Amino acid sequence: MPEQLVGTVVHYFKGPGVAVVRLAEGTLAVGESIRFHGHTTDFTEPIASMEVNHQKVAQAKAGDEVAIKVNDRVRQHDQVFKVTP
Repeated sequence: MPEQLVGTVVHYFKGPGVAVVRLAEGTLAVGESIRFHGHTTDFTEPIASMEVNHQKVAQAKAGDEVAIKVNDRVRQHDQVFKVTP
């Protein structure tokens, strides 16, 4: 499946399992699949929920810092790809 680089992880909150991603280009929406890739990270999962400035959103655009609930650990500087069908 083709992938588009959309941003990087800037922070990870271990307790709630939330990745903060700075979007550099494109958009992300709830329900789309994203792939986290880094030195020791490599997994794909659908976006279940997102927040921008502590407000739930259905879509985020380039320039936003978005908090995304994740099932696995991510690390700062991991790349985030949007998986397109």
